[in-house]
Amino acid sequence: MLRRGRAALAFPAEEANVPVKLQAQIEALENLSTLDAALTKLEAELIREGEALSEKKEQLRRLEERFEITRGTVGDMDRTRGELMQDARHMSLQMDRSREKLSRSRSEREVNAVQREIEELRKLYRDREQEIEKINGLAERARQEMDGASTERSALLGDLGANETERASRLGTLEASVAVERERRKELVKAVPPALYRRYEMVRKRRGSAVAYTYGGTCSACHIAISPMMFQKLRRGEDFDQCPSCQRILYFRVDPGPDEDGASDDTESRGSESGA
Repeated sequence: MLRRGRAALAFPAEEANVPVKLQAQIEALENLSTLDAALTKLEAELIREGEALSEKKEQLRRLEERFEITRGTVGDMDRTRGELMQDARHMSLQMDRSREKLSRSRSEREVNAVQREIEELRKLYRDREQEIEKINGLAERARQEMDGASTERSALLGDLGANETERASRLGTLEASVAVERERRKELVKAVPPALYRRYEMVRKRRGSAVAYTYGGTCSACHIAISPMMFQKLRRGEDFDQCPSCQRILYFRVDPGPDEDGASDDTESRGSESGA
């Protein structure tokens, strides 16, 4: 069973004899891996910048849409209020004429009929007044919403305008850097055998990075110990292999990385303390 953090394997100290052809492929893979890591960061930054700009533009679009819808609603309410006020004035004139008619009425029947007419007009007039009052309240709230949307819109336009030159320059720089790195990548890919490159891409898409090394018997990426047989094969420089745990392309490095060197020192220190 593979175990994390197992002490470095002890092997004779003879130099590893890595063939020149394999060493060239190792260097090509390492260069490609380093460039891909840098390119991934650049592309992620470019996406973030683009998304931030798109989000601000989308916010502005939504604010303008909300402003226009609210303005249209206020216009409709103003027209409706005008119609209601016109109705109310017309009813007021009708009531004045009915009162004159009432003053000229001679029979009880005429008086009762005119009084009913006046009462009905009063009721309709009160209804119109209530509707006008309700519309006034709704229109006031809608105008306040328009003012809020207008303030937000002005602030957003100011932000977009003030930072437009800086943002455009930053996006342009990032796009140029990405283009340059992609061209460099095309050249680096030419130095990697096609079959190895296909394996590299398959692992990179799953893991983010595709290359790891071993110095003391563990994978530098996932820190899981590999088998002694695999370690000896890699140490002899016969070929690449893949880590049984993370599936990254694995090769033997003669000099340890700083992290692995420190881990080996810690392991030896802890062993000395235990012996003491």
